[in-house]
Amino acid sequence: MHLLNNLKEAFLHLFFPHCCAGCGSDRLHTDSQLCFRCLAALPETLFERLPGNPVEKTFWGRLPLQAATAHYYFTKRSMVQHILHQLKYKGNRELGRQMGRIMGLQLLQSGRFPVDALVPLPLFPDREQKRGYNQATLLCEGIADIINVPVWQDVVTRPLYTSTQTRKGRMERWKNMEGKFLLMNTRPLQHHKILLVDDVITTGATLEACGTVLLQSEAVELYVAALCYAVR
Repeated sequence: MHLLNNLKEAFLHLFFPHCCAGCGSDRLHTDSQLCFRCLAALPETLFERLPGNPVEKTFWGRLPLQAATAHYYFTKRSMVQHILHQLKYKGNRELGRQMGRIMGLQLLQSGRFPVDALVPLPLFPDREQKRGYNQATLLCEGIADIINVPVWQDVVTRPLYTSTQTRKGRMERWKNMEGKFLLMNTRPLQHHKILLVDDVITTGATLEACGTVLLQSEAVELYVAALCYAVR
């Protein structure tokens, strides 16, 4: 049986090449988008386990969170930036789900994120339509595979266009996001522990704006998780 599986994998690889989204190597498992070497090289923060970690401090005095984390450090011209580019602009949806499963395992093992549901940070509708998906939703789908909770995509929306946050400072980012999220359905949120998910945290302004809206629902406990944290 093992020999047959190896032959099948070799046959599929011959006609449907499967390469690492990080380094381009073809030496990786068919169920993974990254080879072992690239996975091992990604800079984990271990914030899931640490109360008062830098992500949580980002929101102190701004958003009442139960816990917050980001799984990897983000720096420019790094492997993490390359992976984010593959996820957001190269259509690698399974990479997003795999990253979500990695996040989900760490969230589960930490014991600090006993959430009931996942809410992906919404994209502006035209941007999502152009891209074909929301990368935060892909992360949520991967996390849900591990912790077995629903993904709620219809409770909050982002109806108003916002200019890019890339070159804005903290106050400019907040002003750019203020009032840009709209709560669509409060009933599912009430009396639930919600994990708000995004791909990257820089100043936290976008998550703060969305989280503030989610907390308008009755007795919501809010948690935040992102794939990576931009080192400043």
